Amino acid sequence: MNESELSALKQTLIGGDLESRRSAVRRFAEIGEPAIPFLVSLLQEQVGNEVRWYAAVALVKIGPGSISPLIDAIARNPDSDFRRYAAAALGHLGEPAVLPILSAMKGADPTTRGFLSHALCRIGEPAIPAIKAQLDSTDPIMKECATLTLWQMGQAGIESLLSEIDDETRDS
Repeated sequence: MNESELSALKQTLIGGDLESRRSAVRRFAEIGEPAIPFLVSLLQEQVGNEVRWYAAVALVKIGPGSISPLIDAIARNPDSDFRRYAAAALGHLGEPAVLPILSAMKGADPTTRGFLSHALCRIGEPAIPAIKAQLDSTDPIMKECATLTLWQMGQAGIESLLSEIDDETRDS
């Protein structure tokens, strides 16, 4: 991998046809973790959302090595379009992202927590046990985040939340 190849792949994502863009995503995935900083940076540029989508897909294809750089960038960059695509990528990275996301929520500003919560919602049921564990947190903000995230998850999250309330009622 070299800078000229990365720049060429970026230009393909920006202006290429569908098949060329798909090929660029595959090439980024082949390059792997060394391409992560470049892709995270591309996500933060003032490019169209379609380009952001392809960059996010490439990060997902690269895998769990993308988790920490995405979380760090979400915390630093206030651009809501960027945060939406970064959170979507985190969500598609699945269960390996759950604990790092929850850890990042601690001490984060409310807007950042909201985007991270959306990532957990996208992960879905595999995230529920770890989110549910936050209901016992001594940190009131994390308790609230867990409650709201489970609520946003829909039926599975709400059922989990209600079962926790039932358990507390029986224990009282």
